[in-house]
Amino acid sequence: MGKNLFLKGIFYGALAGGALSLLDKKTRQEMKINVKKVYEQVSYVVHHPEEITENVKETAEKIRNTIEQVSEDISYIISKVDELRELTPQVKEVVKETKSTFSKNEDSVLVEELLKEVVVEEPIEKK
Repeated sequence: MGKNLFLKGIFYGALAGGALSLLDKKTRQEMKINVKKVYEQVSYVVHHPEEITENVKETAEKIRNTIEQVSEDISYIISKVDELRELTPQVKEVVKETKSTFSKNEDSVLVEELLKEVVVEEPIEKK
């Protein structure tokens, strides 16, 4: 029973506070403007329910499409990450094999010299 009295006290206190605040002329004017705006909005919704329903449907469709697109993007990213996880050990192994092949090869100095000759800088053209 104490709970009911507490809620009633809050309600009556709010009413009393609201009524006292309306003694101020500026507050009354602002409340009048706000009540008028709310009335116009509610009136518009009551007179145009089809438009409001259509807007809600369009918004819901846009949200659904966005969620689907994000889901597809996440799936794509996950698949690429999985591919990289599978590819990384393979690349690592190829690099190790290549390194071991060149380091075992007695002619590695010759190979390095050949590679240097292949990389030739292009001469700068004079204008």
